[in-house]
This record gives sequence, structure tokens and C-alpha cells, in this order.
Amino acid sequence: MLKDGHIHTPFCPHGTKDGFEEYIERAIELGFREISFTEHAPLPKGFEDTTPKKDSGMKLEQLEEYFAKIDQLKDRFSDRLVINCGFEVDYIEGFEEEITSFLNQYGSRLDDAILSVHFLKHGHSYDCLDYSPEAFEQMVKKYGTVEDIYQNYYRTLLKSIQTDLGPYKPKRIGHITLVRKFQKRFPVQSDFRNVIMTVLQAIKNQGYEMDYNGAGTAKPLCRETYPPKWVAEEASNLQIPLVYGSDAHQVKELKQGHDALLIK
Repeated sequence: MLKDGHIHTPFCPHGTKDGFEEYIERAIELGFREISFTEHAPLPKGFEDTTPKKDSGMKLEQLEEYFAKIDQLKDRFSDRLVINCGFEVDYIEGFEEEITSFLNQYGSRLDDAILSVHFLKHGHSYDCLDYSPEAFEQMVKKYGTVEDIYQNYYRTLLKSIQTDLGPYKPKRIGHITLVRKFQKRFPVQSDFRNVIMTVLQAIKNQGYEMDYNGAGTAKPLCRETYPPKWVAEEASNLQIPLVYGSDAHQVKELKQGHDALLIK
């Protein structure tokens, strides 16, 4: 059954205003039988968004409207499409208690969810690693080398997998090679195989799924899936479930990268 487990919505502050119904009708046209709306959850209480527009997540006061809209759509399209209500939750090092508290409050209302790393802690500051090539370049100056950013990313990713965030912690780990988004401008010599294998083994040990994300194929400085083929092959060898995600932030991005997947 063709599923897209990672779709954003008009509630995304850095996306488009394409309507829910537009996403749904297009998904049906493309042959999907199940989709998950996984909007960026509100960032944890007390965390200051480091992006210029401070638009990385929904506002807390929007949640009830979000839930109500998806409930309405579930009923309306129940005979044509399985629609899941979900979040993409940011794991932010140092805010584990706040994330757990949020999930304890709202997790029972979710059908599906993704846990992702976008923000990296460096000393006492944080950076959004995938915001723009220019922002990534500033990170390189701060860290010293691109390799140091990669090391911190995979360390944080591993911590997100192993940290207890309560009973409603998302069971799918998002785009585990997102740090490669700007790889054509900021190349590295290592494929970080050993640390990635450690990440995969941790996902396996926890019984989690993995987001097999097509968005990177459309990024001019990436041009590959998150994760690339060799990582997906290793995940399959470990019998980690791979769930396709378009990571669409507009209707035209549905099914992006699907043709590049190891599995269909």
C-alpha cells in the first residue's frame, strides 16, 4: 500500500498555503492509499528559534485548529484515503523535559509522528543546520570544519534515538542524513560509515522505523535521498522498516524522490 508518511500543511510557517484538500486530492491522483500529515510541532518551551524568521514550528495556539481540521478530513475522505494526524517533533539537546511534557500532553491525539534533528547545540548556542547554505557556512566558521558539524549531527541524532521522551515519543526517525543537504558546496571526505552504522543499530535496538525521505533529490546542493542508497540497504539488512516521506511543503512536491528509492 503506497504511503507518504511525511507531509506538511498550510500550518507550516515556512511552507506554502496550499490547502489540505489540495494535498489530499493530489495524493489520491498519485495512487497513495495512506498519508500522514506531520506538521512541525511547536518548538519546546523556553527554546528560542535561531532561524532569521523564527518560523521553524507551529504556534502552540494553533494546535486545536490543526487537530480539528484533520479530524474533519478523516471523516470526509475515509472511503478514499487513510489520513493520519501527526507531528514532526524536533529533538533539541537540553530540552528533553520540555519535549516530553509536550508529548505527554498531546501525544495521545496523534496517529503517527517523526522525530527529527534540525538544531545542533554548540557550547551554549544552537544552530539550525539545514536553513540555508549561508547559515551552514557560518556554522563551518564556528565549528572549524565541516567534519566537526557532521560529527555533532550524528552524535545528536544518536542521542535523540536513545533518549527517553516518554510513552508518546515518535517511533520513526526523520531524514537521518539531513546534514548532507549542502554536500555539493561543503563536501566531506568521509562517508561516516561507522557512526551511521551505530545510528542504524540504535534504531534497530529501539524497534523504530526510519523516514526514507525524497526531499533531498530536489535540493540542488544535495541531489540524493535522505538517507542515500547504501544506508537504506544497510537499514534493510537490519530489517528496519523504511517509510517513504516526500517531506512536501507544497502540493507539487508530493511523491518527490520516490523514483530514486531503493524500495517502492
